[in-house]
Amino acid sequence: MAESDYQEMLAQHQAHMREIEQEVLRSASTRIQEFKAYAGTRGVQLSDAAFNYSPPLGVTASAPGVLRSLLDVQPNRRDGLYSWTELAGVLCPGRSEGCLESPDFIAMAHPSFRRQMHPQANWAPRFIDLFWSLKSPGLDKSVALDEDRVRVDLDGMGYGEFDTWYGPPFNDDIASIALGNMKLRPPSDLSQVRVGMFFASAYCVDIKWAQSGDIKTFQALELKDESVLISIQGIPHHPARYLHAEFDLTKGVFGHFDGAIQYLASAEYFARRDSDFNMTYKDTRHVKPMSKKVFKLNGAITTKDWVELSSHFFAANPLMFEYFNGEYPKHIADIVEKLRALPEERR
Repeated sequence: MAESDYQEMLAQHQAHMREIEQEVLRSASTRIQEFKAYAGTRGVQLSDAAFNYSPPLGVTASAPGVLRSLLDVQPNRRDGLYSWTELAGVLCPGRSEGCLESPDFIAMAHPSFRRQMHPQANWAPRFIDLFWSLKSPGLDKSVALDEDRVRVDLDGMGYGEFDTWYGPPFNDDIASIALGNMKLRPPSDLSQVRVGMFFASAYCVDIKWAQSGDIKTFQALELKDESVLISIQGIPHHPARYLHAEFDLTKGVFGHFDGAIQYLASAEYFARRDSDFNMTYKDTRHVKPMSKKVFKLNGAITTKDWVELSSHFFAANPLMFEYFNGEYPKHIADIVEKLRALPEERR
């Protein structure tokens, strides 16, 4: 397909989606007015421009910090996460994945859980669904929410995409895992386009195991290639998913597990991506990169749950599967083999 044909087709699709959005917003006008009145009682004044529609999100109202004004519970001041126990006191798990419902609005999980961490995309396969349903005695669960948007079409349908990312098996003998750093990278003979298609645009996954006394610590950082950017206050940053967990060797379970998104400035990103966890950012910027914690678990976390959540947090990235399983998923291995049979310029 010629580039001009593709651009024309894309423009037609975008125009069609705008027409659908306007039609849905017109149909939802009564509900929008009801929500504007409700928000006004909570000190939030919304104009018609604050309301949008997209198939993955439904009809939403956007305003800085709108969720905090509507909720009767607030996030932890230190890490910005909402206690699941406190949320359960005022909201109910939604019929749609990643949602918590009240009689007046629907709260949604933080946008970093969406595909490519894009705020308008659907949820990345399975992590948020697994986290929502995770239960065990004494488990303390916290999560980041989308504080700048809430869904207002209470009877709107959920939006599904027919794919998933399956977690691999793993040797659960954590005590026997060697300490130190490991770096996993996509095949170097594949083009950036192919890596984007089949490795979720991953540049690398760095992993480190360390130990202090009876606590063995796990860290993992997923860096995307330089084309993946998120704008923060108008400045492009490179988002990197980060995991941290602590395994109690005496109890045989993880006692702590959390995840965050690091936002690296350009100099930080290029200094870090070919290094490992022994590097400090003080070498280049004298500060740590910006970071947003997005979930936290404290209590008895089984190795099985830790592996599954870790795999799905790095959604659609075969490198984490490779770490846990020693090889790529079969369909990825087959694709790589077929691509390597092509002339170099077509890989």
